[in-house]
Amino acid sequence: MARSSAGSGIMNRVKRDVAEVIERHAAAGRRFEAGGVRSFVREQGTDPGAPTVVLVHGVPVSSFVYRKVIPLLADQGLHPVAFDLPGLGLADRPQAFDYTWSGLARWLGEAVDALEIDRCHVVVHDIGGPIGCEWAIRNPERTLSLTALNTLLAVEGFRRPWPMRPFASPGIGELWLAGMRPRAMAKLFYSQGVADRSAVPRRDVYAHYQLLKRVDGGRAFLRIMRGFELTAERERFLRDGLAGRAYPARVVWGRLDPALGRELASVCDILGVAEPELVAAKHFLQEDQPRAVADAVADLVAPLG
Repeated sequence: MARSSAGSGIMNRVKRDVAEVIERHAAAGRRFEAGGVRSFVREQGTDPGAPTVVLVHGVPVSSFVYRKVIPLLADQGLHPVAFDLPGLGLADRPQAFDYTWSGLARWLGEAVDALEIDRCHVVVHDIGGPIGCEWAIRNPERTLSLTALNTLLAVEGFRRPWPMRPFASPGIGELWLAGMRPRAMAKLFYSQGVADRSAVPRRDVYAHYQLLKRVDGGRAFLRIMRGFELTAERERFLRDGLAGRAYPARVVWGRLDPALGRELASVCDILGVAEPELVAAKHFLQEDQPRAVADAVADLVAPLG
């Protein structure tokens, strides 16, 4: 009985800690609406003349993944903005929504407009790459620079890493997600995403879990995972659009990434970047290498304004 009570007390404390983490995250931002979808944005920087940096997240995370990068960019005189894509984080998860990359890119444009962002520097990560790059290609006059963090652009031949594969299959994905408990996700998150575990408390990983499954148990996330546009047409669009850009690009890469590590060469090829900046990180380099990410972005932005 004593052991049971002690275990229950520990679990309750963990739940409180995670709830506090999410509450602090929510308190650091605000709600907004774009394209009929309510979402959440976190930003920092009060100088009206500061260059705006739009930080686009991927899966299975949200704007929460940029929480350490945002203040570091603001400290360097920039105006970082990170918002949740529909279906993830603190955003709504509407049934009647196009969760393909194209649909999410259209909404991203509506969010940029709703937040009254005129021109901006764009940072993309994970599937935020094809999503954010579509907006940049369609809005070249509003895009000042592009920084790619562990993403994918050669989409036609892309093979999902093993942790992503079950989510793409109807039935199997539902079972896989339902069985994904916080401890299991933490183990996967650390093994695939974080090189320096001391930099990411378990409560933060549990917060990622809660932000993924809140409200709908992750059903919208599954729709996103099944909305990948892995076609030759999509890859040609990305290659041609990015090859014709006038703005500079940079690649900052967690060199220990077991998930998308093999995409580095194709990302550099498509963006025409000969020398990527490699950091000692796995997939979620924003978690344990936020300073390296922020410095690389600021270094690219500084001469451009």
